[in-house]
Amino acid sequence: MTTNDYTPEEQQWLDCARLMGHEAGEVLKRHFRQRDLSIEDKGSAYDIVTEADKGSERIILDHLHNHFPDHAILSEESGDDHRQARYQWVIDPLDGTVNYSAGIATYCISIGLKVDGETRMGYVYAPTLNEEFWAIKGKGAFGPYGALQVKGTTELQRAVVSTGFPYDKATNPDNNLDRVALVMPRVRGLRRLGSAAMDLCYVAAGWLDGYWELNLKEWDACAGELIAQEAGATVKRYRQDHGICILAATPAIAQQLLDLVE
Repeated sequence: MTTNDYTPEEQQWLDCARLMGHEAGEVLKRHFRQRDLSIEDKGSAYDIVTEADKGSERIILDHLHNHFPDHAILSEESGDDHRQARYQWVIDPLDGTVNYSAGIATYCISIGLKVDGETRMGYVYAPTLNEEFWAIKGKGAFGPYGALQVKGTTELQRAVVSTGFPYDKATNPDNNLDRVALVMPRVRGLRRLGSAAMDLCYVAAGWLDGYWELNLKEWDACAGELIAQEAGATVKRYRQDHGICILAATPAIAQQLLDLVE
């Protein structure tokens, strides 16, 4: 399967996602590591938004309103427009805001498209790293070096995995620390990238063997989840009581990891 197999409609989705991603990425790069970056709390010191988030989102929303005026939109900063439509774009204009605000280059723009409730296209762009990842449902996943394929790791002890922590970690004891304590001694390495979309893409690329996290939102997971699935990862949303709880891993270790974190 190659990118030449896309239908004209699918190619239009991807072309628009790439255009939006790269234009929004220029905004993010312009503000990155600037000492006068405006940062606001969204309810706590752990959940923040910057002027760059808002600028990135404005560019993406303007393109969607111009190119797909009848499509619904769910975006982190603007929320759900509650439009009833077959097509819904799911947008995170800056995934990894804490990294970004601290001057750490692991951040990205995440753009997903759902058709009749099913994710059909996912696109993730990391501007400072100049890495992009994408997938069309049923047609494989692609990244900086071509087609993506998960790693063939078969033993948990040889795996490098990643995780994250919910924004309510200081007040909610269900904050993933107990799972980290279980996983840490059983794997080769445990990492914290700080961007759910990039965690999922790195599993897809074979740079990570697995990833799990609690209490995500749809805009965190939508695009990266499809990219990981299309690269051959086992992907599961494994709890219903704490936002989106997701695990993605190379198939041979997925159940072993899930047994520890579920």
